[in-house]
Amino acid sequence: MIRKNIGRELPLLPLRGLLVFPNAVLHFDVGRDKSIGALEEAMVMDQKILLVAQKDAKTDFPDKDDIYTTGTVAKIKQLLKMPQDTIRVLIEGLNRAVIKEYIQIDPFFKVRVEEVFEGDEKATPEEEALMRSVMSLFERYMDLSRKLPPDVIISLNGVANPGRFADIVASQMAIKTEDKQKILETLSFKKRLELLFQIISQEIEILEIEKRINNRVKKQIEKSQKEYYLREQMRAIQKELGQQDERMLEADEYREKIKALGLSGEMEDKILKEVDRLEKMPPASVEISVVRSYLEWIVSMPWNVLTEDVMDIRYAEKILNEEHYGLEKIKERILEFLAVKKLSGRIKGPVLCLVGPPGVGKTSLARSIARAMGRKFVRISLGGVRDEAEIRGHRRTYVGALPGRIIQGMRQAGSRNPVFLLDEIDKMSADFRGDPSAALLEVLDPEQNNGFSDHYIELPFDLSRVLFITTANTLYNIPGPLLDRMETLTIPGYTEDEKLEIAKRHLIPKQLSEHGLTQDKITFADDGLLKIIRSYTREAGVRNLEREIAGICRKAAKTIVEGEKTLLNVDAALVERFLGSPRFYYGVIEKQDLIGVATGLAWTDAGGDILSIEVTVMKGKGKLILTGKLGDVMQESAHAGYSYVRSRAEELGIEEDFNEKYDIHIHVPEGAIPKDGPSAGITMACALISALSSRPVDRTVAMTGEITLRGRVLPVGGIKEKVLAAHRAGIKTIIIPEENTKDLEEVPRHVKDDLCFVFVNNMDEVLERALTRHPEKHIPPVHEGDGARMNVYPS
Repeated sequence: MIRKNIGRELPLLPLRGLLVFPNAVLHFDVGRDKSIGALEEAMVMDQKILLVAQKDAKTDFPDKDDIYTTGTVAKIKQLLKMPQDTIRVLIEGLNRAVIKEYIQIDPFFKVRVEEVFEGDEKATPEEEALMRSVMSLFERYMDLSRKLPPDVIISLNGVANPGRFADIVASQMAIKTEDKQKILETLSFKKRLELLFQIISQEIEILEIEKRINNRVKKQIEKSQKEYYLREQMRAIQKELGQQDERMLEADEYREKIKALGLSGEMEDKILKEVDRLEKMPPASVEISVVRSYLEWIVSMPWNVLTEDVMDIRYAEKILNEEHYGLEKIKERILEFLAVKKLSGRIKGPVLCLVGPPGVGKTSLARSIARAMGRKFVRISLGGVRDEAEIRGHRRTYVGALPGRIIQGMRQAGSRNPVFLLDEIDKMSADFRGDPSAALLEVLDPEQNNGFSDHYIELPFDLSRVLFITTANTLYNIPGPLLDRMETLTIPGYTEDEKLEIAKRHLIPKQLSEHGLTQDKITFADDGLLKIIRSYTREAGVRNLEREIAGICRKAAKTIVEGEKTLLNVDAALVERFLGSPRFYYGVIEKQDLIGVATGLAWTDAGGDILSIEVTVMKGKGKLILTGKLGDVMQESAHAGYSYVRSRAEELGIEEDFNEKYDIHIHVPEGAIPKDGPSAGITMACALISALSSRPVDRTVAMTGEITLRGRVLPVGGIKEKVLAAHRAGIKTIIIPEENTKDLEEVPRHVKDDLCFVFVNNMDEVLERALTRHPEKHIPPVHEGDGARMNVYPS
């Protein structure tokens, strides 16, 4: 029977992580000021206090909302002062109580409560059954937890009241405060026992899982200890018998290989420590494969292996000339390196950067250099690399760690002085994993790379004997500090003559061999090859040229197999028959001298070309119109030429007020193709003067050069390619800046013999040679289209 008493006022003591049931006797420490105040108030009164659990044990200064509403009225049995201003209190739980009202908050909590008194009546049959079920589960709980003394069961057997029985069981269990609070708040004996039954069942399930886990771990530990003990016994027995196990044999084998590497004492000691670790590790250890892999990398590295360089300069030159036509500067640089090494005995490997458009033979040249020097050759591609670990490797703490590309390449070479090609160095990029170009700074610096440290190897490796060669299409994407460490050698695009020789010496023999043809069945005439070069390819290198030759070989093979012919001579007509209509056209000389049309020279990625510039004068108000998809620099050149003509109008025989009466339209044909650069400056100025003075421009004259406002002619680039384009188009005279005279050294002798070069310093000299002497009747400018052409960028 339950009896309630409403209206009693009691001081309140909030408990953290603790809950007190009726009839329980226990002690705890109190240190908060409010709690001590509540104790002192209770001692002044009748030693009664209300103990209620906090909802969150981490709250240091709880408010009334942080405290449960149901607690236990307890009597203070004893107070004992402890160090650090704390009090140890011994209490005895009396009965349940429910908070109805907070009377005061400070200096301590004081509440009005409704007390709940439970009678000593015996349990009903249903409650008795629940008590027995709970007792059975509680015994199982004690057996699994092994944290409660056996006399708890004895004391429970003497309890007949179901409510008190449930409180004692709940107080003895290590369950959550929330679950204990639910039991404390449940006044019905039957519901209290059912709730307790449910909680104990859950706890037993958890304890059984814990037991299974503990047993499994214990068995594993016992097995490892047993194996270790037996292994040590076997080791001792084998030692006595003069035998060794596989692990010891493996360790001894590693020690012998490490001794044979000839490393310094410090490096050798560090590696031998790893061997000792391997020897002591149990076979089932996860780390054993990591250590073994590391040792395999160490013993396979060419720490002191050097190949002997070929010091025969003539042999090296022969190899380079056999495999590559032209490229004299690069070949000369390699021969210089060999000559210096032969005289000095030892020289740090240079870092060469071969820069040029695709298909000019940068990669194959590096391979030829290795062959000429008698060195091993290693190539790694850096295109798309954006992780610093690709260069320096990963640390061994990572799963699947490996050395970087540099160390992997050195292992592949098998020597410490290979030719190491870093291909596409301008295609690297950086992201959150680091900047690989920064990691290459140490690799490519001769002053630092004698002690290159890879994150995986963690030992200094000497790269100073390596001949590093890098390749790039452009220099713009290479960081400045990295570019500063390299010697740049520019490989320009091949000229027509060079492509012709490369085709005859290398491409045709290769394709004939691949297609099962011989020179008895097919021959290539020079005009046929030039037809392919001019009309079917437009490139700086020879890759597309090789593809077109391969296409002709396939057509020829089909023709021969079908029995139509047994010998084919590939001339210009047969090329057009096999490859179809020409895909590209090159500029040709105008058919007559025209007013307002001047011939300029342009440089493209695929070589040089001629560029017709047209000027038309119309009545208007002085507007200057520029068309032909001109870039900013080219437009500025046109404005500079226009201003020059205005300033010299009287001397040039032009109306001084032409800029007020006429609109001028300057057009560069092939308007879909972007064009830029300053070298068309004198050409536009010459065409403009021709149109305004009605003096035709000599069609056999082509020109290139930058113009200033004072009429000075400044030097430009790409002279070799421009001269060859003019020669191909039938131009007879070329006007170039005098400062570009030195660039004619690169032009083939037979081309220079066919041309007349005029070197100029100012516009007057240009006009003297380009314009005809006497004005003629104005003829509307006519430009015959010369077909599709690649992007034109006057230098």
